[in-house]
Amino acid sequence: MQKILFYLLASIAAYLFGSIPWSLVIGKVFYQTDIREHGSGNLGGTNAGRILGAKAGSFVIALDILKSFIIVTILSSIDQTLAILCGMFASIGHCFPIFANFKGGKAVATNAGYILAISIFITKNPLYQAAIPVLVFLVMLFAFKMVSLASIVALTSASIISFFQPNLLVSIGITLLSAFSIYRHKDNIKRIINKEERKVGFLSK
Repeated sequence: MQKILFYLLASIAAYLFGSIPWSLVIGKVFYQTDIREHGSGNLGGTNAGRILGAKAGSFVIALDILKSFIIVTILSSIDQTLAILCGMFASIGHCFPIFANFKGGKAVATNAGYILAISIFITKNPLYQAAIPVLVFLVMLFAFKMVSLASIVALTSASIISFFQPNLLVSIGITLLSAFSIYRHKDNIKRIINKEERKVGFLSK
């Protein structure tokens, strides 16, 4: 009973930590701008970068990565199963933040932090489990100049790679988070198909 209660409280804490809308906080505090009212309205690093600038966007991405990375890192030394589950709740919090009317981002950065922490502290295979999806992302980004497409392909590769290690819960966690993040890109997918998706400015020059 105590273990169940501990799991429950840890999951709630992870969700709340993941719910911190850094793009909204940085936008309002330092730029007096609510990024929900601009661009795509998404509370993610890409929209923050487009509206607030590259510096702000980079900070948002880094902080969003740390959401799940910190959770998994801390809990992995206590209970690896709990770390895997709570990392997922951090990502859910990012998508449905209680502090921003449950309207958050698409969790690409948060999922990246999850995959990185899992690969370092649980499966201990960062060279291929985390590095390959990052490489895939960069190649796709420079080839097609679309963050959305690069994210979708990178998450897909991360899901496939996750099955080449023995921890089934890790495979399920990464696959579920990746699938949900890709689903949240459904509007981007439509624009990609219609050749209307916005490209990264400095790569398009």
